[in-house]
Amino acid sequence: MDVLNLLSGEEEKSWQTKSNCMGVDPDLFFPERGASTREAKEVCRGCVVREECLEYALSNGEKFGIWGGMSERERRRLRRARALERRQAESAS
Repeated sequence: MDVLNLLSGEEEKSWQTKSNCMGVDPDLFFPERGASTREAKEVCRGCVVREECLEYALSNGEKFGIWGGMSERERRRLRRARALERRQAESAS
């Protein structure tokens, strides 16, 4: 790992350079309330860094936009499901 990248946080974001959304208008991923998210999700569908993008959004508390092919609502559901799984695993041990 390059120390300069580590200090600047670039190592953490290197996945972004491989994303399908590079060069796509960011407004596509932040649609107005009630607007379709289909086009943005289509860009994400075959992306090789989709998981990294989703995990970035989850770990950084991104509340808006399409990240890793998921909307805000879908990410909230995923966070809740993961929290429930953690609680169940903790209570089982």
